[in-house]
Amino acid sequence: MLVRSWNVFHGNTYPPGRRDFLEEMIRLATNDRPDVVCLQEVPVWARSRLEAWSDMTAVVDVAARPLLPARLAKTVTDLHHGFLRSAFTGQANAILLARGLRVVDHRVREIHRHERRICQAVRLDGGVVVGNLHASGERHHGRQEELDRAVALVDGLDGRITILAGDFNMQPVLDGFTPIGPAIDHIVVRGADAGAFSVWPIERRTVEGRVLSDHAPVEVDVDVR
Repeated sequence: MLVRSWNVFHGNTYPPGRRDFLEEMIRLATNDRPDVVCLQEVPVWARSRLEAWSDMTAVVDVAARPLLPARLAKTVTDLHHGFLRSAFTGQANAILLARGLRVVDHRVREIHRHERRICQAVRLDGGVVVGNLHASGERHHGRQEELDRAVALVDGLDGRITILAGDFNMQPVLDGFTPIGPAIDHIVVRGADAGAFSVWPIERRTVEGRVLSDHAPVEVDVDVR
């Protein structure tokens, strides 16, 4: 099972520009048919478009609600995506699943109230649990506590294999999981063997001369047999 995770930066390039590249990001992240793609910082207006762009099943949960109705929020943000980012559009987490994977349980937990950050989790037919979190950037809050809440959520789904992915915003301490990645985006696994942790080179996420997002996609191949 190829599992990929990407903080899509509200569809912005790096450095941010006027227009958004969210559709290009989703198509790029899914065109080689991964099994699972975990996304963070998805603008709420994009919820209804993810399945068409990816040809995958989308499980989407809103972290921060938009200040304006979705269509109006996008229209305003289109004036300059790099400047406005999520000011009006809010943000969501999304788990994209290959069409053959069936969700038998789906839960969400708030892990930080002030910035309204969440972890979402699904249990798939066959006992694989996938969690997708976006931790806060607040150093004083204690991001390890946010991670602990996310682990408690996926543990509650009682899977035979547990995969926790996302933007952890830290180098966490995790017992019983595979090793973390080199930066702040991670995919960790418990209950199964996993291949080497891979970070996309910058060339792979460069489109029309623009670098997509300020985060690189990361991925791990998990043996779920």
